[in-house]
Amino acid sequence: MASMLCSYSMPAGAARAPLLRSNAHATSLGFATSQLAGLSLGLTSAAAPLPLSTKHTIVARRICPFLEKKTNRANKVSFSNHKTKKQQFVNLQYKKLWWEAGKRYVKLRLSTKALKTIEKHGLDAVAKKAGIDLNKK
Repeated sequence: MASMLCSYSMPAGAARAPLLRSNAHATSLGFATSQLAGLSLGLTSAAAPLPLSTKHTIVARRICPFLEKKTNRANKVSFSNHKTKKQQFVNLQYKKLWWEAGKRYVKLRLSTKALKTIEKHGLDAVAKKAGIDLNKK
């Protein structure tokens, strides 16, 4: 494949030039200089890799966990019919609901549409359909 792309072939006895030029100042700092753009790449052997944490930080996203409603991208239309992008966020509310099976209140962050659905079908049925375990909350 490489012979198809390159029309120049090296003689058998010729030695290949090194890709990276060594610079006394650059190697004393632990940097290697790039032959392509003259940029110094931070390739130090003393740098320890960052430890990967097994726990993920929980980020409060603007998504309803019960109905999977999320932010909508829409156009804001001016009087001159000039359209600019805008975001329509979900109406999320913090609510304490009585959970009959657990005999306690559960504090949830849910959309107002999910609240109406819970009032109609019940908290257990909506949580089961969404795959949410209410014991953790």
